[in-house]
Amino acid sequence: MSGDPVNLLELEDAAMAALDPHARDYYRSGAGDELTLARNRDAFAEIELLPRVLVDVSAVDTSTSVLGARLAHPVAVAPTAFHCLADPEGEAATARGAAAAGALMCLSSLSNTPMEEVAAAEGVADSPRWFQLYVFRDRGVTRDLVARAEAAGYGAIVLTVDAPVLGRRERDVRNEFELPPGLSIACVPEGAVDAPAGQSGLAAYFATMLDASLDWADLEWLASSTSLPVAVKGVHRADDAERAVEAGAAGVIVSNHGGRQLDTVPATIEMLPAIADAVAGRADLLLDSGVRRGTDVVKALALGAGAVLIGRPVLWALATGGSDGVRRAIEMLVAETREAMTLCGAPTVADLGPDLIV
Repeated sequence: MSGDPVNLLELEDAAMAALDPHARDYYRSGAGDELTLARNRDAFAEIELLPRVLVDVSAVDTSTSVLGARLAHPVAVAPTAFHCLADPEGEAATARGAAAAGALMCLSSLSNTPMEEVAAAEGVADSPRWFQLYVFRDRGVTRDLVARAEAAGYGAIVLTVDAPVLGRRERDVRNEFELPPGLSIACVPEGAVDAPAGQSGLAAYFATMLDASLDWADLEWLASSTSLPVAVKGVHRADDAERAVEAGAAGVIVSNHGGRQLDTVPATIEMLPAIADAVAGRADLLLDSGVRRGTDVVKALALGAGAVLIGRPVLWALATGGSDGVRRAIEMLVAETREAMTLCGAPTVADLGPDLIV
């Protein structure tokens, strides 16, 4: 239909009308003054591409590999919480849409759907998927989550390291955000998210349940205690990236949590080059936060990422079109990426390098 969104930015506009106001504010909010939230987009816009010409681009191959998974394209689904706020089928619908679009999905620890049900969703069994891990104060819960992810066929563990406490998201404080009756964090025994007066319920949950003492020894423990590769998500600094690799991380995800943790940190695309230099091919490198266009994907790959993850656009798509909406949104971004590669004179992902960046 002529009125359907033709890009991810238009999709966001459509989702604003579809979502309950509290869910809408939860999904779109950033920390503090939301400066990093805006910077994630602005920084991509400031980078210019310098295309090659007279290159045979009659056949463009978008395939890539990360953490041992061969992917049809470099667009993956980032871990985001509480998909049942967008669609009754929640993360299972997201997983079906991602699988139909040939995309890797990373499932959040804060899923409304048990990880086993997501893995068993129709059409998902043979698709690549990872599990994102928050470390709980009860380390028995943490060990159980890792074991369950291994048993359910998840291909990697993604350890989030930028959230010892939850960033102050003032929309959620104002709304006293909590999960509605019937919804909980389904992967853990104590999954209720209720808001104390004048607070965000999720911030209260983090303060009570998650372990703020997490340190490098815990990363070493995790990497040595699972057969799955471990990626570290939320890295901002080159020295931390180096230390993560030395501690056993097979992947580094350059992420500022979509601008939802510490406000005024740089955009991820600004942090990427130094981290890529520090990692120097010793681990797979990915980027999230702010990716909305195929040109953004190309810029990230040219500056050293092997793939990108998208979060909010998947939620907008889920809210407006369910699993099929997720499929269409990913396919839109992949089509834009293929077009950008073609116009840059880059027939493969390996041909995307820093010479394309002004």
